[in-house]
Amino acid sequence: MMNRRTFLKSTAAATSALIFSSARASSSYFRTLQNFFGIHPFIRHNPDAVFIMRTSVDGKTNSVAKKQVGLDFGRSVFVRLGEGEGGIPLTHKVVIKPNLTCRGKWDSRYTVLGSMGVVTDVDFVEGLIESMKELGFTGGQFFLREANCPEDFEEGGYWDMVNRTGADLRDLSAKVGVISENDLQWIEVPDGVWFRKVPYLWPVNASDTFFLNLAKFKTHAMGMTLCAKNLQGTIAHNYQAHCAAYHTDMDMSAAHKNPNAKAEILANYNRHAADRIPRWDKPGDNGGLWQETWATRCLDNNAVSHPDLHIIDGIYGRDGHFIAGPSPEGLATDYMTNMIIFGRNPFYVDNIGHWLGGHEPGNFGLFHLAIERGFCSVLDPMRIPVYEWKPDGTATLTSLSEFTRTPLKTFYLQRNYAGQSEPYWHLVDEPYDYATPVEEARISHYPQSFILRQNHPNPFNPSTAIEFTIPRDDYVRLEIFNVRGELVERLVDKFCARGAHMAVWKTHHQPSGVYFYKFRAAGFSESKRMLFLK
Repeated sequence: MMNRRTFLKSTAAATSALIFSSARASSSYFRTLQNFFGIHPFIRHNPDAVFIMRTSVDGKTNSVAKKQVGLDFGRSVFVRLGEGEGGIPLTHKVVIKPNLTCRGKWDSRYTVLGSMGVVTDVDFVEGLIESMKELGFTGGQFFLREANCPEDFEEGGYWDMVNRTGADLRDLSAKVGVISENDLQWIEVPDGVWFRKVPYLWPVNASDTFFLNLAKFKTHAMGMTLCAKNLQGTIAHNYQAHCAAYHTDMDMSAAHKNPNAKAEILANYNRHAADRIPRWDKPGDNGGLWQETWATRCLDNNAVSHPDLHIIDGIYGRDGHFIAGPSPEGLATDYMTNMIIFGRNPFYVDNIGHWLGGHEPGNFGLFHLAIERGFCSVLDPMRIPVYEWKPDGTATLTSLSEFTRTPLKTFYLQRNYAGQSEPYWHLVDEPYDYATPVEEARISHYPQSFILRQNHPNPFNPSTAIEFTIPRDDYVRLEIFNVRGELVERLVDKFCARGAHMAVWKTHHQPSGVYFYKFRAAGFSESKRMLFLK
């Protein structure tokens, strides 16, 4: 423990000043908390990390349990912040993009219960909305946007849900030219390969919005249709038809498309096929050129659409393709996968999502193209920082191998050509050599120095989070002292892996007042003060 006399001498002046002004400062701080909110600081400080919250729902029809997951998630992830902490005004609109795609009614075996896994779970969304209303939002500030299949909203429970919550959800499926211009938010795509201008469903990407991208954990023709792809449903018809084949057009204004789009896509495809992007050599309209075309449009969209948080609802996951799937009856199956996957970067969230679905992310061209265009820099899922997130708002750096994988089969680029005989429904799980130059030059995830951040919240009651970062694996000690220099609690006293970490101090029966926390690791030492107010 540090020398008590030295501690008192070095902190007395600062402590006195803080105590003298604490009432006025805290009063001002708490006033700003009434008007601003944001994403938990630890998530904001680690934009390249992926967080996984385990859930324990016993069945996909347990509405109470699923709504509770949404409540727990929202309460732990969205917090009050002061204006000086990067807080977002509570007057903003909240845009939510759930996966509300068509539920596959073209299959004669369609049932409402059997198709639940096609869309983002409505009870989870309701819980999330209600958790944010606890911060001070009203129901009318929530806008759910989806261009596709409003005829399915009722069976998905969404009309009833928005009636209960007061959120805005409307039929916005009309094509550009028919839909009201008041319902569109046009965004330029200056460097787009396909798009030059995109019509988003207002208020998507409007300046006074907070945007949540809420995908579903499921497979699709593109592998797993997670966060990056989910955003295409925020675009008005027919500009949202990213899955249209290379040889077809999307029925959109020529003025809004790169006139050289097809030539550039074909050139890129030939280059990528020569570079041996896995499965890109599949011929035909449903082969590698189709995936190159879709991925190009997807990346154009992601270049100008910037949700504040990307979330995968994985309370239950789905294999197959809408209704069809690999079960003995030829149907898709829902599995209780019990996790919520989220983060700030959609490509890292999707990378981890693919791995948890039993696939090897290096085998998917979307990630190769995303790295090439600068949306991410890591292909190997084991190199992405992964944290287990708890409903109490704590995060623990955790090996990805500690999370359960659920194999979800897809028909993505089936290898049924050149003498190969892969089953129609398959896992894209062949080994991939990550020790290639594709990502090495741009790795930036690992910290280069020690960092001790100011605790949050501060002032606080009854608990506060303290973040620290270490540039290498090392022994760490994090301790709490009172103003007399007495050790109150040792929060961390162990060997930690390099990266960012969070410790939470629960004050229990400690008296109000000023406290100090001291961080030590490998000869580095730093202290900060904090204020506990009951």
